[in-house]
Amino acid sequence: QVQLAESGGALVQAGGSLRLSCAASGGTFSSYAMGWFRQAPGKEREFVATIRKSGGNTYYADSVKCRFTISRDNAQNTVYLQMHSLKPEDTDAYYCAARPSWESVYEYEYTYWGQGTQVTVSS
Repeated sequence: QVQLAESGGALVQAGGSLRLSCAASGGTFSSYAMGWFRQAPGKEREFVATIRKSGGNTYYADSVKCRFTISRDNAQNTVYLQMHSLKPEDTDAYYCAARPSWESVYEYEYTYWGQGTQVTVSS
């Protein structure tokens, strides 16, 4: 059983930057591909970014490509989402997720989820 805990969400002005962290415990972190998803109230959760177990491959939603970077530190059991050039439409609750397989863009393929951290971007 893997527990995930996100942190780093905040209120930030448009054009600003934030770094989200997701700390994992209770499992072998390097055995899991990790993903970031986001969700606004009343909307479906949407894919943001994913990273391979080794960190050697990443994939991004078109809406965040070139602005967001996913990375991981397997020694620290942590995955990060560095966000730059934030826009009001990036306002959402951000969730990290883990799956004991290859990286994926599909929410239903992830086994473990954190509780989320809120990012609010003001215009």
